[in-house]
Amino acid sequence: MKCESLGLCNQEITVEIIGSKWNLMILWNLSDKTLRFTELQKRMQNVNSKTITKHLRILEKNKIIKRVVYPEVPPRVEYSLTKHGEAFIPILVYIFEWGSTIE
Repeated sequence: MKCESLGLCNQEITVEIIGSKWNLMILWNLSDKTLRFTELQKRMQNVNSKTITKHLRILEKNKIIKRVVYPEVPPRVEYSLTKHGEAFIPILVYIFEWGSTIE
C-alpha cells in the first residue's frame, strides 16, 4: 500500500519531527520537566513566540507533547512530553552526543 493512501508515512512523520531544530530544542527543554510557554520561551532565547507556537502545535498534533490548559484567569498553559515523547529522549541524547564528536 502506498503512503499517499494512508496519509503521512512513518518516515515522513519522523522527518517532520527530527528534521526541525526547533522541534528538537523544544523536546530537549521539556525532557526534564513540564514548562509553561513563557518558561520555554526563556530557555529558547533566539526563537520568537510565533515559531515556538508553530512547532508546539506540530509536536502536539503528532502526540509527542501534551498541552494542558488550566481554567484560570489569566489562563495557564503547560507543556510536557507524552509517553511517546519520553521514549524519544534517549535517541535525542544520542543525536546530541553524536553531534559533539564532529570536528
